[in-house]
Amino acid sequence: MGTDTTRTAVTGAITPCPRCGRRNRTPVAAAGHPRCGACKTDLPWLVDADDTNFEPAVQHGTLPVLVDIWAPWCGPCRTMAPVIDQLARDQAGRLKVVKVNADHAPRTAQRLQVRGIPTLILMSNGTERGRMVGAQPAHALQNWLTQQGAIAGTGGPK
Repeated sequence: MGTDTTRTAVTGAITPCPRCGRRNRTPVAAAGHPRCGACKTDLPWLVDADDTNFEPAVQHGTLPVLVDIWAPWCGPCRTMAPVIDQLARDQAGRLKVVKVNADHAPRTAQRLQVRGIPTLILMSNGTERGRMVGAQPAHALQNWLTQQGAIAGTGGPK
């Protein structure tokens, strides 16, 4: 999906550190947020979830969670993918991004009452705080997340 992070639905992701390059395993669910094992830099928390691991992915931890519900055949979803990936990198240590392929997680999409994709849902402790449907430019997504209190200011690296 346009990032150098390798993601798997069961084990989380292998994420290279933006500072030192070390490859780190980032779990689907954990308390706190992932940091590089070598240099302690905050890592982007970008994981795939499906019907089997969605609940733990969004309910555990202290960070706000942006759920991206997408499908590989959806053009607007493919347009949003690099925007979402960059947001995860820019907000490392402050935002968790959980990507849900609606084709592989139909029960999750149905439970969340997804009617169109891409759908972005902001969650905190497993509770929905806001929802945005349709492709959006990066600045609109950042403004929405700022208004929701999920990120501060204009985003960008710490």
